[in-house]
Amino acid sequence: MKFVLTLLVLAGLVKTMYAQNTDKEKNNKDIPKVGLVLSGGGAKGLAHIGVLKVIDELGIRLDYISGSSIGAVVGGLYASGYSGKQLDSLFKTLDFNKLIQDKLPRNSKTFYEKEDSEKYAVTLPVIDKKIGLPKGISNGQNFYNFYSKLTTHVRGINDFSKLPIPFFCTATNIETGKGIVFDKGYLPEVVVASGALPSVYSPVMYNNQLITDGGITDNYPVEEIRKRGVELVIGVDVQDTLMNRKELGSLTDVMLQINNFRTISAMKTKRSLTDVFVRPNVKRFSVVSFDDGEEIIKEGEDAVEVHLETLKKIAEQQANKGVQKRKGIIPVKNIKIDKITIDKNVNYSRAYIKAKLKLRKLENINLDKLNKGLDNLYATKNFQNIRYKILSDSLGGNTLKVTVNEQKIKSYFRFGLHYDNLYKAAAIVNYTKKNLFYQNDVLSFDAILGEKPRYTLDYYIDKGFYWSVGIHHRLYRYDRKLPFDFVRSRRDLPNIPINFLDIEYLDITSQLYIETLLNQSFAFRLGVEHKLLKIETDDIGLRANDVVGTTLENINLYSFYSNITFDSLNNKYFPSKGLYFKGSFSAYPLSSKSTEEFDEFAVTRVNFNYAKSFGNHMSLVGELAGGVRFGRSDNTNPLDFFLGGFGSRTINNQIPFYGRDFLELSGDSFVKSALTFDYKFAERHHLNATANYANIGSKIFDINNWFERIGFSGYAVGYGYDSILGPIQLKYSFTTDSGVGGQFLVSVGYWF
Repeated sequence: MKFVLTLLVLAGLVKTMYAQNTDKEKNNKDIPKVGLVLSGGGAKGLAHIGVLKVIDELGIRLDYISGSSIGAVVGGLYASGYSGKQLDSLFKTLDFNKLIQDKLPRNSKTFYEKEDSEKYAVTLPVIDKKIGLPKGISNGQNFYNFYSKLTTHVRGINDFSKLPIPFFCTATNIETGKGIVFDKGYLPEVVVASGALPSVYSPVMYNNQLITDGGITDNYPVEEIRKRGVELVIGVDVQDTLMNRKELGSLTDVMLQINNFRTISAMKTKRSLTDVFVRPNVKRFSVVSFDDGEEIIKEGEDAVEVHLETLKKIAEQQANKGVQKRKGIIPVKNIKIDKITIDKNVNYSRAYIKAKLKLRKLENINLDKLNKGLDNLYATKNFQNIRYKILSDSLGGNTLKVTVNEQKIKSYFRFGLHYDNLYKAAAIVNYTKKNLFYQNDVLSFDAILGEKPRYTLDYYIDKGFYWSVGIHHRLYRYDRKLPFDFVRSRRDLPNIPINFLDIEYLDITSQLYIETLLNQSFAFRLGVEHKLLKIETDDIGLRANDVVGTTLENINLYSFYSNITFDSLNNKYFPSKGLYFKGSFSAYPLSSKSTEEFDEFAVTRVNFNYAKSFGNHMSLVGELAGGVRFGRSDNTNPLDFFLGGFGSRTINNQIPFYGRDFLELSGDSFVKSALTFDYKFAERHHLNATANYANIGSKIFDINNWFERIGFSGYAVGYGYDSILGPIQLKYSFTTDSGVGGQFLVSVGYWF
């Protein structure tokens, strides 16, 4: 009897459980499977974030996300766990110029690379002995680093159906023209491939396929999401519409219109497969209007208003069935690395790569620090791209796998233009060749074409952690009108009744040096140098009825030198933060003159700059500098210190000084201070004012209270524009010293 009763009780329990499960399944079936489709559209796709913010506020839970191009970028982050509000905060503060142009922070470059990048406006590759064009503005390195860092928390998920929200994105095989659907793989790699907007990003090599933007073949992947069982589709379309004849004002507009024929035609069918079709009003923006991100996101929020009632019903239905609202995630900031592997390096050693990454030992790595190391490596321009993955094993250990795609292009032509008051108009043509004799070496030759042609030759072997070796050779020349009294005070010249002399200055310098970099900002250099200095004028010979032409100086100098440099300024021309320090010492024991005519001497010099910002628009830059020449001071010397003029690429011991003309003040020792106030009133636009003070003369450091006895002052006010072709600076320089007039100073383009 007990046995029968037990069976009846068990049967009742089973029936009850079955009924509950059946009711639960029935309830779940009552909730439609909701999917979201995000189209491509470049910067216009930031409107997707506004839509996602509203979806989160309403409490709608998505069961699937699909995207193309920018839709893949935003959709992938949302699928990995980020909330709409988090994406809004993230993208509003993002420097899109850095992502699009692969723009690297200045402090990620070595001193050689900094100088290299602050000289040329245009770089063209040499392919098969012909000058070619780059495949895109960017190789997508910064974009990859950015996306990989943000998705570290899902690094172990290769099947995108197992992400917090199942996800896939589209791309295009550029060789076959066929569309690709990515629902597996390494999330940052496939999203970067999907978002490789033609002409902006170069195509991406992935799984032995050359991949470009998904929008070319399927810019609104609604059919594919329907195939995956989605019953209710919310779609956000930010694609272009057709322009009328008045709007077709350029060749670019016509080409864009032709490209849009297919996508716009396809949308007629795709729209019918969409239950809630959101169309943000983004027509006034372009695919690169990232600076208008805040407005575009707001357009996405506004566009949802039309569908609020429908969306609220979906949210209410999900809430009644126990679906929880989305909260977002806490991004990973640090990760313990147990092992490092480096793949596909052929011409560059493992030690060289690790040195640039600053990964000497395994440690708990900060992801921001890792990205800085990747910037250091990419800044060498020896790699087309660098891909890293953090792989977890079954024991919980993490391996950092770095795969480098070495740059196959080894030669470049580079160009730039410049104008200033001293050198006048000039053009620079550069030829650069890498891997000429050794791994990690680079040869660079500058031909500077203008009124006075000049050239520079550099050869550098980068040894990473170890001592690097360099050769530097240059020829500089310029003409300058100087007061005759100033020239006579430096040479035993006859008393000729003229006020000014036109002099020609020639400097030919050759250096051999070794250099070690403690990090990208700190360097120590030792070297030997030969210098030919020649200063001539025709004026004296002509006016004195003497032999035409007079040589004021003609000497070969031989020296050994050392210097220490620290440079963390964020911008060479308009710094708002960072520090610059350089201390140098040069000894000149030999010359081409006889021992009776030449006395050995030494020169030491220091320069210190500190920049600090106050808010987003104002900054102050302070400067202290000084120098002294040791040796007999009764003889004049062409390597004395010269103050005056304006410039960012002076040679020898020439020091810019507002209020005085170029080379106007001289002596065997000097001290200078300056303070610059800079106001950035718009993006790249600056107003600035500078006050500088100096003392210069003979043995000024032997005078008590030398710094208080300032002899000269000068001031400048001006405007600057930090253009992509180089800085444009307009200044008015003046002094309160009696008898000295003001002058307008102009500089256009990078100094070289």
